[in-house]
Amino acid sequence: MTSTTAAPATSGESRRSAAASAFRAHAVRRRLLVHGVQIGVLVVVLGFWQLYVGSDSRKVILFGVPSGIVGRLKEWITVGTAVGSLGDQIRVTIEEAILGFLIGTVLGIVFGLALGRVRFLADVFGPFIKVLNSIPRIVLGSVFVLGFGLGLESKVMLVVVLVFFGVFFNAFQGAREVDRNLIANARILGASRWQVTRQVVLPSAFTWIVASLHVAFGFALIGAIVGEFIGGLQGLGVLIKTAQGTFDANGVWAAMVIMGAVALAAEWLITRLEKRLLRWRPPQLTEPL
Repeated sequence: MTSTTAAPATSGESRRSAAASAFRAHAVRRRLLVHGVQIGVLVVVLGFWQLYVGSDSRKVILFGVPSGIVGRLKEWITVGTAVGSLGDQIRVTIEEAILGFLIGTVLGIVFGLALGRVRFLADVFGPFIKVLNSIPRIVLGSVFVLGFGLGLESKVMLVVVLVFFGVFFNAFQGAREVDRNLIANARILGASRWQVTRQVVLPSAFTWIVASLHVAFGFALIGAIVGEFIGGLQGLGVLIKTAQGTFDANGVWAAMVIMGAVALAAEWLITRLEKRLLRWRPPQLTEPL
């Protein structure tokens, strides 16, 4: 009797193990295929670019060339740039972007949840926020440079302004979209307004908030680069400005390659953070029949 019962169980476990192994093998093959196609596309684009420009000096000045971009990167790494070591330029830009990103994200979450939860605040401050959001925020870079100088503060302020609105509107909408059954159940159990916000609204809105972080960090990099371009002493934006002033297209592209690498690293970190934070989100309740 015991052996008869154990045999089907063992057989079922074997089938599940085989299915899991097949699924993992399929996932690995698909990932390798995706990476292979990506590398192929990159090789084709760079190869066509190299062949099109060739050794034509006029085209090199206008468009740059992949081999020249690699050479410029090697020069910056080994010799340094016109404004200092390459590591210092990357550090300055990342510092500006991260500081502004953190400040803008925190302010966006706080104000978004506050206005999403308190209708009176939304009615009072909503028109002001819409007006501010309609202003082209990039042009504020000149105002911040005049007000805060050429140092770190003006770039951080521009990054904060760019990041804030994207995070704010997502947090605001996330607070409005929380499952009302969850809020009602929490209030029935005696939860205060602050407890409902902290333990129900914030975890539920995290899907919206975290989704905004991917775009927000892109805006953070844009704000730091544009701020440096408008008025800065160091950073990748200054490298781009210097390369543009000397008609060095390879230098412009080399700085953009570094920006892309920083953006990819940030995207990877945010994705990892997203997977961890979304575990905190409470399960969604279905509507009552």
